[in-house]
Amino acid sequence: MSTTGPGHDLRYAIDASKMRELGWTPKYTDFKAGLQATIDWYEQNKAWWQPEKAKTEAKYQEIGR
Repeated sequence: MSTTGPGHDLRYAIDASKMRELGWTPKYTDFKAGLQATIDWYEQNKAWWQPEKAKTEAKYQEIGR
């Protein structure tokens, strides 16, 4: 029995061909390097995301989740 359904694809792929036609190129072609850069950015920019995270968590606490 499959546990997947609509919106639960086993694989996601991005077709970036249209963006490349406009001159875009990826900054990172190595997944680990790109992931580490993302983590580093979030660690260095906590003031940007922490207030929103706190608001979201407070809302979930209000509804008991």
